[in-house]
Amino acid sequence: MVTAAAPEVPKSLLQQLDDNARLIIPVGQKYSQVLQIWQRKGAKFRCETTTAVAFVPLIGDEGWDENKWENSHFW
Repeated sequence: MVTAAAPEVPKSLLQQLDDNARLIIPVGQKYSQVLQIWQRKGAKFRCETTTAVAFVPLIGDEGWDENKWENSHFW
């Protein structure tokens, strides 16, 4: 389970999933996201979207740019 929101699912996290494993991650916009549950079946991935949420941002290469996020007055 990822506990920080991402603008999209990081490919590096999907690549780490074993067969039948699940990844739960908040994905979406800056102030609101949805929980997505990703499951790997061989080379294919399935995604289920569940409920609306609001998490802190995932910062870095596969998240939001730290400088842009800090200057947005999120808090």
